[in-house]
Amino acid sequence: MASSNVAVRSARRATDPKARATRGQLRPGHPAVLLSIAVGSLLLLGLIMILSASSVSAFATYGSSFLFFQRQLMWALVGLLCFVFFARLDYHRLRGFGYVLFPVVIGLLFAVLIPGVGVVSGGSARWISLGLFSFQPSEIAKLALVLFAADVFSRKDESTFDSFSHTALPLIPALGILAVLVLLQPDLGTTLVIGSIGIGVLFVAGAPISFLSPIAMTGAAITTVAALAEPYRRARIFAFLNPWADPFNTGYQTIQSLIAVGSGGWLGVGLGASRQKWLYVPNAHTDFIYAILAEETGLLGTFVVLGLFAFLTYMGIRTARRAPDRFGTLLAAGITIWIALQALVNIGAVIAALPITGVPLPLVSFGGTSLVVVLVAVGILVNIAYQSESGRPQARTRAQTPGRRAERPTSRARTRTTARRARPARSTTPPGRRR
Repeated sequence: MASSNVAVRSARRATDPKARATRGQLRPGHPAVLLSIAVGSLLLLGLIMILSASSVSAFATYGSSFLFFQRQLMWALVGLLCFVFFARLDYHRLRGFGYVLFPVVIGLLFAVLIPGVGVVSGGSARWISLGLFSFQPSEIAKLALVLFAADVFSRKDESTFDSFSHTALPLIPALGILAVLVLLQPDLGTTLVIGSIGIGVLFVAGAPISFLSPIAMTGAAITTVAALAEPYRRARIFAFLNPWADPFNTGYQTIQSLIAVGSGGWLGVGLGASRQKWLYVPNAHTDFIYAILAEETGLLGTFVVLGLFAFLTYMGIRTARRAPDRFGTLLAAGITIWIALQALVNIGAVIAALPITGVPLPLVSFGGTSLVVVLVAVGILVNIAYQSESGRPQARTRAQTPGRRAERPTSRARTRTTARRARPARSTTPPGRRR
């Protein structure tokens, strides 16, 4: 009897509004606060490095050393507003939004391929111009894919993954359409990221390895054929294997990047003192900004950036594991896979550990669309992290009923059940008395 009363009191404390408010209150060690600090640090570091890395090329091309920095600062302010909005917006209200955003993105990707609509730069048609600014639909496609996949698989029971049709439909056809449209721009790097996001969400949702393996191998085979079919992609692969075989052409960018990284030493040459940004490293403020960062801040600076991305990845995984429901789990996992993988691909290309793919470094590289979309995604992740600590009922990753969120009984329901079990039996009604 005593133990039952203790259980009742514990359950009542768990449902106490003040206790829930304390758990959900933002404090220095709250996961939502820690995520925001990591994102803000990367954003600030990116602005500083864009100011340094782009100053020479901006002055040589446009006559102002601050042009790219001013543009990125404007997009950063827009992105921060979006970050705050989505961090405060209940992520459950995004259920179903993927079904709307996904066809819109498909239409935009088709529009990019239309001559006169898509803006061609560097041999690729990746942008749509709206006069004062342009945007990149393939960056929005990553967010649309995460929202779409998370919603689809949150409505499916894990037992349905025993059937290949339930595993593949409707994500794989949708993923194939996205991949083909992005590959036609052409943009193989973004295609790889999009494909990896889809397979990653499938894995987290509970798809068996026996189904994931053929899907992944088919995607790898198609990617290999696409990489070897185009001469410039084939040249990039050969340059990755041996950049010194053609140091003034195909291997030039890789060699100059390695020189920048190696010149930084332990502590770097100092902010703004890079020599490789003087038009030696191509795309110094976009895809290869990590090389300039390594030169100016040294090994210490690169470890700080790697540490921030590692911490962001850890907090994303933690948020996915503690999410209040399956939709939140898959949404947090998809966003984490996206940011972590894209950072890995970019840094790997800069240090010649991977072929050059043209993928920007999230939150750091110059690019308005990428920055705003990533800040929107991280804002959603922060909201999931906040709700996971606010005392709401939580569900494990792989348990749910079809068409409903898999949630454990609420604390209030558990309290009523425990109280009923602890309540003494009622006395019997005296004979002859009417109920």
